[in-house]
Amino acid sequence: MEKTWRWFGPNDKITLGMLRQIGVEGIVTALHGIPNGDIWPLEEIERIKHMIEEHGMRWSVVESLPVSESIKYVGPDRDALIENYKVSLANLGKAGVKTVCYNFMPVLDWARTDLEYPNPDGTSNLYFNRAEFAYFDVRILKRPGAAEQWDALTIERMNRLAETMTPEKEAKLVENIVIKTQGFVSGNFSEGDANPVEKFRSLLKLYEGIDKDMLRENMKYFLEAVMPVCNEYGINMCVHPDDPPMPVFGLPRIVTCDEDIEWFLNAVPDEHNGLTFCAGSLSAGAHNDVVKFAKKYASRTHFVHARICTVMPGGDFRESSHLDPRLIDVIRTFETVRPDVPMRVDHAPLMLGDDKMGYNAGYSFHGRMLALGMVSGIMATIKQEKR
Repeated sequence: MEKTWRWFGPNDKITLGMLRQIGVEGIVTALHGIPNGDIWPLEEIERIKHMIEEHGMRWSVVESLPVSESIKYVGPDRDALIENYKVSLANLGKAGVKTVCYNFMPVLDWARTDLEYPNPDGTSNLYFNRAEFAYFDVRILKRPGAAEQWDALTIERMNRLAETMTPEKEAKLVENIVIKTQGFVSGNFSEGDANPVEKFRSLLKLYEGIDKDMLRENMKYFLEAVMPVCNEYGINMCVHPDDPPMPVFGLPRIVTCDEDIEWFLNAVPDEHNGLTFCAGSLSAGAHNDVVKFAKKYASRTHFVHARICTVMPGGDFRESSHLDPRLIDVIRTFETVRPDVPMRVDHAPLMLGDDKMGYNAGYSFHGRMLALGMVSGIMATIKQEKR
């Protein structure tokens, strides 16, 4: 697989020169300065592409060309936003950038409750505490009916948690769930938002009355609209699985399991409609067998995220080692069946001063460099075995 790295543009503290030195072959990036829904100009796409190529790499994957909320919940400007999306896709195609990762998660992108959960070896990882997430939902967000939607064990844990909760801890939960993981991903929030919880409530209201079937149809409508452009320019669209793979805050999630993946691939049976195989997102649900999924969906996978999660009793989950046997088996499948597919390591630990550098959550330098070394070793071993 092609070894790629998510780079956040010219202002990223991790430079293209640094990435070239550690063996990165392709860059995964986006035009981060352009507001969601606006057209990506061809000249700006070509400027970033040229910058990457000057450093001996290629722009392998766009992550992400965001799908505006209005497309997901069917706002009055849905069709106009889809037309803008099609123009952006065409401009990417003209520039020779042919793989686009996106997601169809309403309001919230990936979610964690702790961004620096301590490990025994002195590093730290992203962590999802189900009781803390429920606390945010029930006690901070105060979403109507929220308490009835959580299982009894989680509510019991949440009530025990409430006994030790402080205003400072509540503020940290808001920061972790809403600000630090969403601001640089979805664009819905930023560090300067005066009342992020109220803003979050207003976004949730946009989806009132929208269930899973309706969101599926909205996704199908979007994909059918953009496929002609994808076919014209040879662009592969690859949706990222929902993270975590379960309904959250009363919002439907539609890329969470085997049945969901089958549905969207069959609903729009075009070779350019495919999957971003994120083993981490899928493995955050105990109901998913990522090794089985890799074998089943390799032919419709256009991009791989190499990470893995461990689910604990009670539903908490944490990022696991990139040497996890499940991830090794996933990499083995793609190295055997789809060795041409771009792959990037993801959500690696904070280590060796990463925590002091102000990197985006989940996107450390030393942690990802270690992960890339591990995955590179796995790939080299598999290639040697095939000889």
